[in-house]
Amino acid sequence: MTTLSLSTSSAATLRADAVVIGLAKGDDGPSVVAGGEAVETAFGGALDSVLTALGATGAEGEITRVPAAAGAGSLKAPVVVAVGLGAAPEDGFGTDQLRKAGGNAARAVAGLKKAAVAIALGDAASVGAFAQGVLLGAYTFDAYRENSLEGRKPAVKDVVLVGAKARDKAVKAAFEEALVVAESVNKARDLVNTPPNDLNPKVFAGIAVDLGKNFGFKVEVMDEKALAKGAYGGILGVGQGSATPPRLVRLGYTHPKAKRTIALIGKGITYDSGGISLKPAGANETMKMDMAGAAAVLGAVTAIARIGLQVNVTGWLALAENMPSGTATRPGDVLRMYGGRTVEVLNTDAEGRLVLADAITRACEESPEKIIDVATLTGAMMVALGNKTYGIIANDDDFRSAVHDAAERTGEPSWPMPTPAELRRSMDSTIADIKNIGERMGGGLSAGVFLREFVAEGVAWAHLDIAGPAYNEGEVSGYTAKGGTGVAVRTLVQVAADVADGTI
Repeated sequence: MTTLSLSTSSAATLRADAVVIGLAKGDDGPSVVAGGEAVETAFGGALDSVLTALGATGAEGEITRVPAAAGAGSLKAPVVVAVGLGAAPEDGFGTDQLRKAGGNAARAVAGLKKAAVAIALGDAASVGAFAQGVLLGAYTFDAYRENSLEGRKPAVKDVVLVGAKARDKAVKAAFEEALVVAESVNKARDLVNTPPNDLNPKVFAGIAVDLGKNFGFKVEVMDEKALAKGAYGGILGVGQGSATPPRLVRLGYTHPKAKRTIALIGKGITYDSGGISLKPAGANETMKMDMAGAAAVLGAVTAIARIGLQVNVTGWLALAENMPSGTATRPGDVLRMYGGRTVEVLNTDAEGRLVLADAITRACEESPEKIIDVATLTGAMMVALGNKTYGIIANDDDFRSAVHDAAERTGEPSWPMPTPAELRRSMDSTIADIKNIGERMGGGLSAGVFLREFVAEGVAWAHLDIAGPAYNEGEVSGYTAKGGTGVAVRTLVQVAADVADGTI
């Protein structure tokens, strides 16, 4: 695992395998950004010219390597790695630009033992963003590699940030918090990437128990017997086709000075075959990621507890495996949900909303002020927003806007979505209280409308449909890894911090 530290040393004198500088894109060619002055001096002021001759432009994500011997020989590091940041805005580089630069830098120095970063990070937010990007960009998932490890470069072991005010209290605090959040994101990524034969509801619950013991929050696990006794018809109905029974896990973090409470709920389908409404060929291969919402909630609660935010948080992991078998729920069955409402199941592949409905109802019994559920819920949301942006549906416009703002501040693209009243009518059932699907058009919205039915009166609720950005099958870029991305962890931590501060 990559370790990060802050240093007051000069980039020119620090012993490292490489020194990283930032490169901005300009109309007259690339230019070294603030923080790289000592490296420029070592090249006699000709570093920009050398980089231009090598084809560097400063475009975001561009990597250019220069042997230090090309300079005056005063650098202790043998290689200079220039990382493109893109065009510099008038008010300076934004936090997500720096976060992406950190991720690109980490990958550029993979295989090395030590790298020094000579980029001026003027304030605490910039330091936190860059540090977070380094840890996220250095992430790899090699747990199942044996022979195929050959030729793969391991993550850089040690990264030293020399362009930060290492003795500033605010900088230190932002740095430490960034490391905690990044570690939690990477833990969520690990969970999403773990194959379903090794991560079922029971195993997932056990991981939550271990994290609670290690980081100071309570964990309660309801097994299939407790779920049956409590009449959790949604979770039981989804999980009854699997040889591995479902679980509902409650996470509890409290702060002695906290006056406000928020509940976080995650969809945890550890494998989704679609059940009897079996998914078509080509749609099953990545369905280990259908528990990304629960992974995000577990990661967020872990980070919140480690940081010590002054807010009370309950986390709910609705865990089940959706499989077809002789015991599976059939299209046409009616489930009696926790709390008594009945649902006619017309599509067993619309299962996430069923486990979430039980968890939402249970969470509301503890009277939180606000609830956020996170789920890889619908392909329809991907059609609407693509693979990198998640949708936000809510029963309160102000809360939806606040969650959107928190997501944008953390660098997680999201978009507010409506809840049209007419979609509720399409879920009217002739034999039950509600159907689990509505009309085909607007399917991502109707899923949110369904969940809203289970939110208690007076509780502000938001639903994050992360189906698109939860799993990256495209190229690696910035700090976004292949496979599980850990999306929503940062948003949830930021929302919790805003609730603690009273800004939400």
